[in-house]
Amino acid sequence: MRWDVVGLVLGWTIRLIALPLLVVAIYSSYLEAEGVEYAAKTYLPSFALALIIGQSLVSLARNRDAANRVRDREAFASVALGWIPVVAVGALPYWLGGMFYGPLELMAGDATFLEILRGLLHSWFESMSGFTTTGASVIDPLTSPVCTELVDDCIGSQNRSLILWRSMTQWLGGMGVIMLGLLILSRVLGGGMSLARAELTGPSLSRLGPTLQWTARRLWMIYVVLTVLEMGLLHFLGGMGVFDAVNYSLTTMPSGGFGTSDGGIMGFESARIEVILMVFMLLTCINFSLLHLVLAGRSKDALKDEELRTYLLILFVAWLAMAFNLYREGTSGGTEEMAPLVAIRQALFQAISISSTGYSSADFATWPVFSQFVLLLLMVIGASAGSTGGGLKVLRIRIAFELAKREVLKIIQPRQVIAIRFNQQVIEERKIWIVLGMLSSWMVLVMASMLAISFLEPSLEMTDVLSVSISLLGNTGPALGAFGPTGTWATLSEPSMIIATMLMWLGRLELLTVLVLLHPRTWSGSK
Repeated sequence: MRWDVVGLVLGWTIRLIALPLLVVAIYSSYLEAEGVEYAAKTYLPSFALALIIGQSLVSLARNRDAANRVRDREAFASVALGWIPVVAVGALPYWLGGMFYGPLELMAGDATFLEILRGLLHSWFESMSGFTTTGASVIDPLTSPVCTELVDDCIGSQNRSLILWRSMTQWLGGMGVIMLGLLILSRVLGGGMSLARAELTGPSLSRLGPTLQWTARRLWMIYVVLTVLEMGLLHFLGGMGVFDAVNYSLTTMPSGGFGTSDGGIMGFESARIEVILMVFMLLTCINFSLLHLVLAGRSKDALKDEELRTYLLILFVAWLAMAFNLYREGTSGGTEEMAPLVAIRQALFQAISISSTGYSSADFATWPVFSQFVLLLLMVIGASAGSTGGGLKVLRIRIAFELAKREVLKIIQPRQVIAIRFNQQVIEERKIWIVLGMLSSWMVLVMASMLAISFLEPSLEMTDVLSVSISLLGNTGPALGAFGPTGTWATLSEPSMIIATMLMWLGRLELLTVLVLLHPRTWSGSK
């Protein structure tokens, strides 16, 4: 392992976080009038830390050839380890700015030393949830000193600059911080394709143009344009305020799910807003390479994509099934009837959202069991590969299905040679086994996390434990039961919260990067 190379990649990545911190600090000082003093004590330490850590790591790359030696092992180590300092830097504003109990509350005598340690853990959880685009939140009267008995809206009562930073972490994490580095620093960092392969959950970096830098620039352009377009539509067409429009756009495109109030999307009670969000959430669940094809005038080629067709079919079937079930059974165990149009609207919104942002237009924790089970399946399946959505990805599910079909046919006709094709191309056996390895590893990890959480949280029901594990690994955000759209994750114990952050990290990296990182040969030798 060449640590100078890893340091170079990590250093430049952490440096990139300093710029958005500075932007939020300026916003806090002048636009929100929170004061220069508040902005300095909240964001200046994080800004300085990002610069110091970044420069220290870059200084490890003393050899001139370090920039040209990013091999696969260095790439996987850089991407996996890069999230740790990034999340740490991102957590400090929450801790120092009063979102959770921190040093200021300790000095004021409003918190004990143990409480500020819990506040540090809560800040770490919120930051990890942001950068991994999970959307699970621990902002709650149990955790935040701002939320007193007189406060009806705990999230909405936080300083606006912290809410903006919270949304910005999701926007940065959606495309991946390494992706941003490839765009800005491709001439500094060599081994770009290795880095691209390591950061698997972001949009696909198969070369769409002459160079990897061109590809990264193109995908980021699509990402930025769609974000700005959504801001405009939410404000001018949906009637959202500027602050809400900016934040919900920043959290929609990365499939994040953070809101600006406790009520989230439900608080707006607007069909227009829901329609706009559905359009953009659907776009986030599609491979960004296909969006590039559409912009290039090759819409027919994009529509021929088998993964896209499969995803839309799954979405359509799930929508109809839930809409019929909601209309027939109603909500709250069948005690409340639901109008047909309302059932159609809520089912469609939630079907799209559950594999994307996790926004909720209704409290689906009160829905019939069948509809909740459909949502759970959608959480597992997730979105398309190369999208910002979570889950196992439709591509892998489809390949596993084709493999099962092939094995059945081989039993019937043992001598027949059957190739697995996708988009009219034969998939290599090596890639098939990689997919199976990831699927099996994912299932093992789900079971292990269920055992751990159920042991640590004996009061939780089976539905809670299962949905929490799937939600964290799939970076979905809301779960079922007590962790549904109207609840927070603040009731988890400290050990469970630590496990939850690890699961979010594992889900964001998808297990291949982590498994490579944990292999002893990754760390042995320098060649």
